[in-house]
Amino acid sequence: MPLPDSFLQELISSNPIEDVVDSYVRTKRRGRTAVGLCPFHGEKTPSFTVYPETASFYCFGCGAGGDVITFIKKIENLDYLDAVRFLADRAGMKMPEDRADDAVSRLRLRVLEANRDAARYFHAALYSPAGRDGLAYYHSRGYTDSTIRRFGLGYAPPGFHNLLDHLRKKGYRDDELTAAFLAARSRNGSGNLYDIFRNRVMIPIIDIRGGVIAFGGRVLDDSKPKYLNTSDTLVFKKTNNLFALNFAKASKERRLILCEGYMDVIALHQAGFTNAVAALGTSFTEEHARLIARYADEVVLVFDADAAGQKGAKRAIGLLRETGVHIRVITIPDGKDPDEFLRHNGPERFKLLIDRSANDVEYRLIDLGRRFPLETADGRVAYLREASQLLAGLSSPVERDVYAGRLAEEMKVGKDAILSQVAHFMTVQRRQREKKQLSQAVRRAEEGTRKVNPEAEKHRRASRAEEGLLGLLILNPDYLKAVSQELPPEEMVTSFNRALYARLVERYRRQLLIELAFLAADYDEDEMAYISHMVHTAREGAQTPEQAEEYVKVIRAEHRLAGLEDPASLPDDEIQSLLAAMREQKK
Repeated sequence: MPLPDSFLQELISSNPIEDVVDSYVRTKRRGRTAVGLCPFHGEKTPSFTVYPETASFYCFGCGAGGDVITFIKKIENLDYLDAVRFLADRAGMKMPEDRADDAVSRLRLRVLEANRDAARYFHAALYSPAGRDGLAYYHSRGYTDSTIRRFGLGYAPPGFHNLLDHLRKKGYRDDELTAAFLAARSRNGSGNLYDIFRNRVMIPIIDIRGGVIAFGGRVLDDSKPKYLNTSDTLVFKKTNNLFALNFAKASKERRLILCEGYMDVIALHQAGFTNAVAALGTSFTEEHARLIARYADEVVLVFDADAAGQKGAKRAIGLLRETGVHIRVITIPDGKDPDEFLRHNGPERFKLLIDRSANDVEYRLIDLGRRFPLETADGRVAYLREASQLLAGLSSPVERDVYAGRLAEEMKVGKDAILSQVAHFMTVQRRQREKKQLSQAVRRAEEGTRKVNPEAEKHRRASRAEEGLLGLLILNPDYLKAVSQELPPEEMVTSFNRALYARLVERYRRQLLIELAFLAADYDEDEMAYISHMVHTAREGAQTPEQAEEYVKVIRAEHRLAGLEDPASLPDDEIQSLLAAMREQKK
């Protein structure tokens, strides 16, 4: 059952989009809009725009767009009803009805419940005779029973049906267990279900709301794979979560310690560093960086000293820089990982490493210096060229000036010479960035159109007019009275636009509100982005009844042409009429 318009209207007015967005993105007011760095893709030039008057947003860079519900869906990785519930809770509102009749939401809830019961089973198994090896492993790493309980650590015994039988007895269906990535079907032809996690110590992944959303399992021997992690499910997406963020977000200081793996994080928490987190079973991503920026003003990177660890650190620095958080990098002596260092040196020495850690610019300059023979003139010139490119990427002129001064002093060259080279690379980088941003915006818009409205490629002129008209109607619903009398929905040429137009006409005739928020329930993120692009394009153009009339003429002409097998067989006066209408829409 759809949510009542009256409820949605109150929900939107109680959650002004600029206030909701400001909880995630730093925006600056520009006239009637607010602009900031997009939370959905990495960028240095703000292209994310909030339109308070229409309670909508649109990113010129990646094409993301929609209403406040779409924004929460996308940034919190929620389905539609959960996003509505999130906003209702934020505003202190009650949902008008239970969502139990929604099949996807019901399955999502069952997956969460299955994960919770699986975590309890694994934890109980750890302290059973069958879990002796798992418990010994945790104790060998120095974990106390208190830490084991705090993180809900467990053990998956050997065997193919232990968890499966346990959860079936609790009433879970097979499709619920496969949806949770707790069981899988055999590929040997029998199709029988079996436990995915076997003979592994188990680490539950808990989200910021306290729900068990996934698991990481580690073998106790040399078998492969060493780590086995839950694949993406209805409740879990690797790139949208950080291990132990449920604990770290409660830290009073807005600082997070970013590690490479679960075990380092657990060791740090046990040592008192309860603001440690780690990415989940994948390389660090833009989504991880944006998530960190929501909970921290500073992040301390603690990556392994090997080549892979340092490569990961550099990638994380690049992505975190885009978010504006302050970055520091710890270099652990003797190539140890955090867990090893803590066991041998204790928390006080680790605290000293944090206090003495280099910021990301210092770290990258030191790393650059190792690559060049600085004892030679050629080596210093090459180093300064690379260092100038690094400084050119800094957004703060104060930072650029400070580090140019340091380089000048260390390399015995003039500061002005370095700043001149930095200015040159700033111009080069800006041009490259703008070209890349423009090409990406065009490509993403085209990809979005092809994905949502594949017929647009075949009917370009018609689809452009349809998109222009639909955007205009969403911004100016009062135009629908005249337009709907002139243009029946069946005369729209492309299927997606035809269905959207029919929906707008229906809502108008039923005297229902026409806003993006009232469309979000029936359209996915890609479709909402496409619709938002229509609105954005219309917002930039003429918003007049005459413009709407021109679009209608073009659409009707294109509809007539699309239905003709031989346009040349038309009478001359009809051909002239069609051509005149087509000229209204520029190629």
